[in-house]
Amino acid sequence: MTAGVAAAHRKPRQHPLTSSTVRTAAGLALAGAATATVLDGTAQAAPPPSTAQLRSQVDRYYQEAEEATERYNGAKEKADRAEAALEELRDRAARRTERLNAARNALGSYATAQYREGGMPPSVQLMLSSSPGQYLERASLAHQAGSRQAVAVSRYEREVREIREVRTAADARLAELKHEQAGLARHKRTVEGKLAEARRVLAELPDEERAAVERGDVSGAAGAVTAVRADRSAAPRGSMQAPTERAARAVAFAYSALGKPYVWGATGPAAFDCSGLTQAAWQAAGVSLPRTTYTQINAGRRISRSALAPGDLVFFYSGISHVGLYVGGGQMIHAPHPGAPVRVAPVDEMPFAGASRPV
Repeated sequence: MTAGVAAAHRKPRQHPLTSSTVRTAAGLALAGAATATVLDGTAQAAPPPSTAQLRSQVDRYYQEAEEATERYNGAKEKADRAEAALEELRDRAARRTERLNAARNALGSYATAQYREGGMPPSVQLMLSSSPGQYLERASLAHQAGSRQAVAVSRYEREVREIREVRTAADARLAELKHEQAGLARHKRTVEGKLAEARRVLAELPDEERAAVERGDVSGAAGAVTAVRADRSAAPRGSMQAPTERAARAVAFAYSALGKPYVWGATGPAAFDCSGLTQAAWQAAGVSLPRTTYTQINAGRRISRSALAPGDLVFFYSGISHVGLYVGGGQMIHAPHPGAPVRVAPVDEMPFAGASRPV
């Protein structure tokens, strides 16, 4: 190996990041940091949400909470039905068990009697009779006893079979109930989460706007549509006659509920949610309505907005998530949202989705 070659081998290997590379990277890093600082400053300098934007967020959270509330109401209705059916099956199972025990005791009595007689077949016992008359009498009694024993066995088998069927049905209902209760808990968490978000954004609103929301004024304090206060004196009584006596009773109930608080999932008498109020109003008129907005809209006959009369149900939003009771003059009585009492409000303050007339 020559000296030149040896010297080349002894020369230390340079690191891939040369001094010029390091200087370039450092420059880029500084430039990036400066850019990030500028961008960060720009983000921090962004204006806060406007009152209208905050109000829109609050309205959206309340609407989403109401959609979840109606799903909760539907799940609760199913859970209540499943629970009632389960209790009825349990009662049937208890009655069947009593009858099964009676059938078992009857078989036990026959078994005990047979044991006492030494297990001797009836034909042998008859042959040992001391006289023909006694033979015939015992033959008749043995036949009757055999018939009764056969009936007891048949009854016992039937009771065993029927109680198994009842218990199988009860197990199915129990599984259904647990499924509905799981959905109930899930919808409840959703409602509570949406309402918590609404309260958080509500706290950021100016006092005047926050008070408007708490009154249930969907349009806001400075909106073009002024809400009618939840005051009995503000209600347009007598402006239109209800088409039927039942509709008049439903309207009267709605007026009596003015000022009562909104509580999600409530059906009265102290508090209501939107569909709970309409259900209770028509129940006072002797008409049974389903529990949720999306089932109430299919109760009775669909009508156009131009044909509205007092007592009709008016529905809002594309998901049919809100309902009120029409009282005439373009007004309805409804339960707006948590914090806002039952009140009179214009029908046109929310996106109209449809109407129905229960009777």
